Amino acid sequence: VGRKKPLGIIISGAPASGKGTQCEYIREEFGVVHLSTGDMLRAAVAAGTELGKKAKALMESGQLVPDDVVIGAVKERLEQDDVKEHGFLLDGFPRTAAQAQALADLGIEVDIFVMLNVPDDALVSRVVGRRIDPETGNSYHVDFNPPPPELEDRVIQRADDTEEKVKVRLEGFHDNISAIKEFYTDITHEVDGERPKEHVWDHIKGVLSTTHAEKSAAK
Repeated sequence: VGRKKPLGIIISGAPASGKGTQCEYIREEFGVVHLSTGDMLRAAVAAGTELGKKAKALMESGQLVPDDVVIGAVKERLEQDDVKEHGFLLDGFPRTAAQAQALADLGIEVDIFVMLNVPDDALVSRVVGRRIDPETGNSYHVDFNPPPPELEDRVIQRADDTEEKVKVRLEGFHDNISAIKEFYTDITHEVDGERPKEHVWDHIKGVLSTTHAEKSAAK
């Protein structure tokens, strides 16, 4: 029996597109190592490498971590045994054309680029309607998942969850996406993220299963 080759997946989706939920499903179903930029930087910091020390100083001073440090952290993480054995799910990386180019230069094989599409107006209403219970950390939504009546006075809206701040984040996201999409034209799968999460998952699971089978069959 031929052993299935591990998958290299990149997933991209705007804030509130439901990407976190789908990443969880992908990790459980396909056994890949889920890697966000933050996780990889924290791993470098924890490992105490030269790069980690540099990242730590930048993060502690609240500065943006430059591309070369992020790319270094990604490279260190992708070279580890668990990723080589199980494959990876890159979440929110690459964010810039320079990062996408660096990933290509490292010779990292990406099998599929999953693009989770949700219209901006739907994303804005998802975010603006979010309410958090400060005591439990539970998340609600005024339209889709309202807090129970006894919590209505307790739930709060996060400072970042206003329409103007969401729009700024979405602009940044769209700028980045247009810069990196051309790197993955041949392996991009667009997924309609406005449907219920189970339907979105059925679509993603289908394309990943097909990609996995094709990769394992290829000599």
